[in-house]
Amino acid sequence: MPEQAECNCNKTKERPEKEYKDLINRLNRIEGQVRGIKGMVERDVYCTDILVQVAAVNAALNSFNKTLLANHIKTCVTQDILEGREETVDELVTVLQKLMK
Repeated sequence: MPEQAECNCNKTKERPEKEYKDLINRLNRIEGQVRGIKGMVERDVYCTDILVQVAAVNAALNSFNKTLLANHIKTCVTQDILEGREETVDELVTVLQKLMK
């Protein structure tokens, strides 16, 4: 059984097909980049070359986060506020604090 990241698994979200495909494509590219970095380490590639690739993965993850966060605010957060569930704002603040560490 694969190891799961910690999540608030009592909530789910159905994503439109386009959003789903975009997120999965981004994650597939990031996964490929990470495998590439592993290969660089295995081949004893020079440190700075590896660090440049790690920076690229970090930038890709940040871009993924920005996209997912924007979608979350435009859909989940907005809908919850309109339905009177203001605790979602506290949840969003907590997530933003984690993202900005």
